[in-house]
Amino acid sequence: MRFISTESLKPGLRLGKSIYNERGQVLLNEGVELTERLILRLKEMGIPFIYISDQKTDHLNPRNSISDELRREAIQTIESTFAQLESVDLASSFVIEKASKRLMELIRTIMNEIKKNQELLSILSDVYTYDQYIFTHSLNVTLYTLAIGMELKLNQKQMETLGMGALLHDVGKMMLPKEILMKPGRLTDEEFEVVKRHSEYGFQILRGVQNLPLLVAHCAYQHHERLDGSGYPRGLKGDDIHSFGKIIAVADVFDAVTSNRVYRRAMLPHEGLEILYAGAGIQYDKKVVEAFRKAVAIYPVGLTVELNDRRKGIVSRQNMGISDRPVLEILEENGIELNKPYELNLKDHLDLIIVNCETTFLSNRKN
Repeated sequence: MRFISTESLKPGLRLGKSIYNERGQVLLNEGVELTERLILRLKEMGIPFIYISDQKTDHLNPRNSISDELRREAIQTIESTFAQLESVDLASSFVIEKASKRLMELIRTIMNEIKKNQELLSILSDVYTYDQYIFTHSLNVTLYTLAIGMELKLNQKQMETLGMGALLHDVGKMMLPKEILMKPGRLTDEEFEVVKRHSEYGFQILRGVQNLPLLVAHCAYQHHERLDGSGYPRGLKGDDIHSFGKIIAVADVFDAVTSNRVYRRAMLPHEGLEILYAGAGIQYDKKVVEAFRKAVAIYPVGLTVELNDRRKGIVSRQNMGISDRPVLEILEENGIELNKPYELNLKDHLDLIIVNCETTFLSNRKN
C-alpha cells in the first residue's frame, strides 16, 4: 500500500485501507475504486492522507497503533465526558470526578497496548474521520504524550498522572462559545484571545476534582507555556514550567500541525518534527523533543521517499528508537523503475539521507 495525499488522488485508484468514523462505522470500504465524487467527499471530510492499493506495494501492511475497538471506546468516552461539561457551571467538577475511574482505566489500557505494539507510534496509519476535532486531538495528544513518557522511563504512577493530564488538557475548551470553538476558518485576533482562556478554564475545572492529583490541573494550565516565556496564560519560563507541561506541549503542537484544518494543509510527520526542532531549547524542551523523535514514526509505512543518491523507495518498516532511519524498499534508481525492488535499511547506511518525500501517485495504471 502507498501513503498519499488526498489532494493528489485521481479517479481509478483503489482504497488500500477502509475509512471509519469515530463510532467504528465504515465510511468507505477497502478496495473501492475512487471516483471524482468519492475523492471530493474525502476532501470534504478533512482526511489529509489515505492508503491506496498498489500491486508493487500491497504486501506492506501498516499496523494500527492501538486497536480499532480501543480507539472507538476512547473517542466515545472523551466525547461523552466533555459533552456533559457543557451543561454545568464552570466551577463544577463532579462530571470529571464521576468519570475519573473510567478515564484512568482507559489510560492504563492505552499504555498496555502501546507497550505491546513493540513499534514506533504511528497515528497516521489509522484512517479515521471525526465530526469534532477536539475529541480526536485529545486522544492523539494522549498517545504521543504516553509514548514520550515511556521513552523518558517515567514510572507507572507518573505515567498515569501524565496520561490523565494529556487526556484532559483541552477540557477547558468546552467552556468556550460554540460559535468560536466550531468555527471552520481561521480565528480573528479577538477570537483567539477568547480561545486562550481555555487553559485557565481547564485548570479551574480540574483543580476541584477530589480524586485527581492537582498536577493534572496544571497540565491543562501549562500546555501552552513556552521555555522563553512566549506562551500563555502566565508567560512562564524554563524551570517554572512543570516537566509534564513541557511534554504535553510537544505532543499538542505536533498533533496540531499534522492535522488537517480548513485554513491550512496537514504537515507530514517529518515536517512537524522540523517545527519542534526549530523551537528546541527555545520554546520546547530538547530532551522531550529528542524522546519524541525516538518514540514516534516520522516516516509512515507506505510513504515514498527520495535519497540523496537519487534512489527512490517506499518505507516498509521502522527501526525502534531511530525514527529517521527507516527500512526502505528501493523501487527506482536514477529515474529508472526497477523490475526487482530490494530492501535497504538506513540504519546500516549512515551516508544516505532522505531528502524528499512524495505523497502523489505518479502511475496512471489502475491497480
